Amino acid sequence: MTTLPRPSTDLSAAEARRIALRAQGFLGAPDRRSGVRGVLRHLGAVQLDTISVLARSHELIPYARLGAVGRATVEDAYWKSGAEPPRAFEYWSHAACLLPIEEWPHFAFRRRAYRARPHWNHELPDGAYDQVVKQLRAQGPLTATDLGGAKRTSDWWDWSGAKVAVERALMYGEVVCVERRGWKRVYDLAERAIPTALLHDELDDAECLRRLVGLAGRSLGVGTRADLADYHRLKGEQVDAVIADSGLVPVTVEGWSKPAWADPEALTAPPRGRHRTTLLSPFDSLVWERARTERIFGFTHRLEAYVPKPQRVHGYFAMPVLAGGRLVGRVDPAREGRTLVAKQVTLDGPKAVPAVAQALVEAAGWVDCTDVRVERVDAPELREPLTAELSRALA
Repeated sequence: MTTLPRPSTDLSAAEARRIALRAQGFLGAPDRRSGVRGVLRHLGAVQLDTISVLARSHELIPYARLGAVGRATVEDAYWKSGAEPPRAFEYWSHAACLLPIEEWPHFAFRRRAYRARPHWNHELPDGAYDQVVKQLRAQGPLTATDLGGAKRTSDWWDWSGAKVAVERALMYGEVVCVERRGWKRVYDLAERAIPTALLHDELDDAECLRRLVGLAGRSLGVGTRADLADYHRLKGEQVDAVIADSGLVPVTVEGWSKPAWADPEALTAPPRGRHRTTLLSPFDSLVWERARTERIFGFTHRLEAYVPKPQRVHGYFAMPVLAGGRLVGRVDPAREGRTLVAKQVTLDGPKAVPAVAQALVEAAGWVDCTDVRVERVDAPELREPLTAELSRALA
């Protein structure tokens, strides 16, 4: 019987970074056979967002790991297809996220909390909840518009009574989103859409939390208490209550001021393999938490889509560029016909030029663009080398 070496619990900063990259699917050969569903299961959560520049965030996340996977393939991997049950469900995790359907039972703690919540941002009209459930039961999957209107006015926040009711039902777990039509949710009763074996709230809060903390640790590879809590937006005391039974092991990481925990499997063998070069969605779980991104990569990033234009530094939807296991720049992209436009490019020195060019050309091909145009480079002396590198890559 072979005795495995005992995992080290003292990690250098570089080891922790490589463990995080491998856990997030950016180091080593991508699992193409498992495809997009494999990415979702591996990450445990894929964040949703309304912003669409090159593509929506839930498309960018598997693209970043697998390369030019078909966008129809991405959609089919997430939502219900024909008579098949859904492969994922939308729920509140790190934010609004797609979650593996297998994890439905482990969000029972959150459904219970929502049902017990006394205050809401939107008032629920009398009878609206029962009416929505009755309508879905009688008519099958419907959008909020089908149910009686998504909004009362053109203001984005001014939901109709039907929209308030159906979103409340989604939070309670009585309704699920089974597909998206033009980014509108299509709702159906959970009893029709969720596999019977999974459709229950039998697990107590401790079992739910233990599972989610363990999943967060495996998805992160290594993380602090704050990292583990942030992944599914748990409270620190919820992490504290279950961390000892989560399967994660305590580690110390060079340069980290807080205690950390790691997936024991991540410690058994040094992370090796090819590094992915790609643009990252700002909502990618590798970088969605600013403090962790700064700690691991020494890279400060902020989504500026909601920052007034005169105050933006890197652009509306600046996407970090990952190469060689480092974050080496940013690109604020747009599309004009079949041209990918790099409205603003930030480079971490001349060595970043080939990687940024490679990431731009690959992304252009994925969204069916045949050309790349650079409008602004923060370091003007790097503009010519970047355009020359792009010309070679596109030739």
